[in-house]
Amino acid sequence: MHLSHTGRSDPKPAFRIVVLMQNCASLLLVLLLAGSSFAQAPAAPAQSIPPPVSAAWPTAHFASTKDPSVQKALQILNDMIKALGGDAYLNVRDTKTEGRAYAFYHGQPSGQGLVFWRFWEWPDKERVELTKQRDVIELNVGDKGYEITYKGTAAQDPQPLQDYLRRRDHSLEWVIRKWLGASDTMVLYDGTAIVEQNLTDQVTILNSTNDSVTLSVDPRSHLPVRKTYSYRDPLDRQLDDEAEVFSNYRLIQGIQTPFSIVRHHNGEMSSQRFITSVTYNNGFPPTMFETTGLTYNQPKSGEKK
Repeated sequence: MHLSHTGRSDPKPAFRIVVLMQNCASLLLVLLLAGSSFAQAPAAPAQSIPPPVSAAWPTAHFASTKDPSVQKALQILNDMIKALGGDAYLNVRDTKTEGRAYAFYHGQPSGQGLVFWRFWEWPDKERVELTKQRDVIELNVGDKGYEITYKGTAAQDPQPLQDYLRRRDHSLEWVIRKWLGASDTMVLYDGTAIVEQNLTDQVTILNSTNDSVTLSVDPRSHLPVRKTYSYRDPLDRQLDDEAEVFSNYRLIQGIQTPFSIVRHHNGEMSSQRFITSVTYNNGFPPTMFETTGLTYNQPKSGEKK
């Protein structure tokens, strides 16, 4: 404390210290309130820049395109693949599926339905066991098909085999893992459409043979809702439409899996599958896709079996 020339203590320095402390306290309070307000304020939305994809990603070769339609289609496809499971989906080696299948004729149920066990191995091996006894087996390996019953192993009839190969070559797995990865494949955004009473984004994928598949994708879940394609019937040469509708998705081993699949032919329901169990990457033995015994040809229509 300082003394004035009158001998009394000077109160000004102490007053200045008090004022300075008050100012510091006020400044500290302002900073604290500002920091609290900043912490409570919502973060600024991140820019919608699509993350980079690896070179092995099916759509990686489209990344440099400048066409707005291709860019839009590319974003939808990338989001769809990621929603399906990303690398886990792309690297599925095999699938075991159990469920019940129903056939329809002119949109009406045909029969009581069949329980089935399906064993599939990428890219072109499939075994389907039918009936509760599992005594009817449809086996497809590469471009060949067989039917195995108590009679033995028979070569699949040409028409069912052709239908199977067409469906395989337009399957979602085939289109994503084979078509999209080809450098001469084209993708286009086709706008929106109402599918199964929901608004969807439409993306068409066109391969080098001028064959195309259109995917309808839910913009919220990014999961495929429907897959459609057309082909010319080899008998009447008319253009036929084939569609598959996917629903009731469940997350199985990191992969979004549809537990309901409905197939339509020219706008009419032709089959329906309800899945009860799915497992991925089982590691099947080679014998799972081998025929047993001698293979004979199916008798032609009208011939005695």
